[in-house]
Amino acid sequence: MESMRDLLRGELAHSLQSLPPLERLAMAWPVAAGSSIAARSAVSALDKGVCTIQVETPQWLAQLRPMEERLRIMLTDVAKVPLTALHFEQKP
Repeated sequence: MESMRDLLRGELAHSLQSLPPLERLAMAWPVAAGSSIAARSAVSALDKGVCTIQVETPQWLAQLRPMEERLRIMLTDVAKVPLTALHFEQKP
């Protein structure tokens, strides 16, 4: 049986289809990353399959870099935007 989380992800992916890719990624980020990560970071750019995520502090930057592959897979799954990588950078 499909879990409620999986069901909600599927519904979100369906509802985002009409948006441009960058907006789909931005809307999907809190679902893919979780609320505590999303509260301290945001999707800021998309270029040739690389999604840039701006992060509040160097500490969060250090925590997210090792999670890049898992977060990329989850974000791709929710947003239905093919990504080759996530690039994390500190907010200016």
